[in-house]
Amino acid sequence: MSVTFQANYKEVFATETVEKIEQLVEDNYALDDILEFVDQNSEADLVAYYEQYCTVGENIGYDVVDAFVKYHGMSYVENVEDAFRGVYYDEETFAEEYYTEIYGEVPAFLVVDWEATWNSSLRYDFDFVEGHMFLSSF
Repeated sequence: MSVTFQANYKEVFATETVEKIEQLVEDNYALDDILEFVDQNSEADLVAYYEQYCTVGENIGYDVVDAFVKYHGMSYVENVEDAFRGVYYDEETFAEEYYTEIYGEVPAFLVVDWEATWNSSLRYDFDFVEGHMFLSSF
């Protein structure tokens, strides 16, 4: 259910949610953003995780947080900053950068299949979600 009018949220949400919204607004969180969050997630997520979601979103970007939460769930929002490894075009680009950083430049005469490298050794340790790379074990 989409809450489209700011005035009716008090009639639609549970008392605990309304109290949380009022506290957040008092703490200078934007009501429109709060209501959008509830529309996209849940009342329980608002009460439990909204402040952490906003803190991390401001630190590293809401697109990163949204991708992580979409894959792992809102209950893991506190782990986003530790797990985030960057934005990549594809898994192969990440694999090349990852191993080059560890071992140095690959000699020009070697041909490396970075897709196979990703599939054989990295995909078990990292999650690639909407262009964002996250460490799987956070």
